[in-house]
Amino acid sequence: MFTDAAAPPRGLGHPLKVVVPLAASLLLHLSGCGLDKARLVEAVPSSSGQGDHRPLTAPSPDGTIPQNAPGLSNLVTYQEGFISGSVPEGAIGLDSLASLGVRTIISVDGASPEVEAARDRGMRYIHLPIGYDGFDEHRRRQLTRAVLDGLEDGVVYIHCHHGMHRSAGAAAAVMVGAGWASPDEAVGRMHVSGTSPRYRGLFLCATRSTPISEAEIESIDPNFPEVDRPDDFVDAMVRMDRALEHLELIADAGWRTPEDHPDLVPAAEAGRLADLLRIASQGNRAGREVDPDFGAWLARNAREVSALESLLLEPKIDRDALDRSMAAVQNSCVACHAKHRD
Repeated sequence: MFTDAAAPPRGLGHPLKVVVPLAASLLLHLSGCGLDKARLVEAVPSSSGQGDHRPLTAPSPDGTIPQNAPGLSNLVTYQEGFISGSVPEGAIGLDSLASLGVRTIISVDGASPEVEAARDRGMRYIHLPIGYDGFDEHRRRQLTRAVLDGLEDGVVYIHCHHGMHRSAGAAAAVMVGAGWASPDEAVGRMHVSGTSPRYRGLFLCATRSTPISEAEIESIDPNFPEVDRPDDFVDAMVRMDRALEHLELIADAGWRTPEDHPDLVPAAEAGRLADLLRIASQGNRAGREVDPDFGAWLARNAREVSALESLLLEPKIDRDALDRSMAAVQNSCVACHAKHRD
């Protein structure tokens, strides 16, 4: 634990305030002093609107195995009241977050979050996207302020898409920035989340992180966006083409980092392309397209690239499987261009 920060950040040294809806009952079984020991029971709305009682337990900050909940996966607590995990799957996932006492959801994924659905459940969304290759110092300070501010209202949940890589890297950097842990301890939590060592940039964000003073935190504008998605489709297509070109260079190098491009991380390039496709599938261009299947086509392409990313994260490289997966991605791109661009 850091004790030499210029000023102890907010959110430390005082009990966490947890706010729950009036319809919910909060049962605390404390054998110590921590939300990880709490048993949270809330009336969770069902699709029929009747609601049922679903007990959920927040993962322990010392837990070594990711937990799952209805509509949520890879839940790992990084600090009391601060949980990392996957994107909530529709109403079920958001209901689970609400029953855990979450009042602030921070998305570091590129896709637009379900802002209105979260607001209906008394939760605020903050959208601060980061890449698979990491993020800069300004983003680290933004994330840290967002978490510390959120803890004043209740539990904070941070997510990317799968809840294993980007959200874990962001959560680890916040741990160090807030003075809750050393870089080594924060990296330890990333390992619990299952962050792939292939995402070196995310690990560097944690290992290079340092405590942030109160004055530095206060200098960050607290008015964070609910949705941060540039809607420049042409620019997105340029970035997609660049990511695909990088993957082709990686394929030519036997699915490893090319010697003449040491900055390319194979899985990160695939993850970046999948993210861009997911964002594009939700954008205005997809909505305006005459062909109503355009958005669904992009979403399918994103899933194909995600499958390629999963293969690249395997401990042993299966070149034949990767070649087949890459061919499927390339064929989809050609077919999409023929129908919608050429």
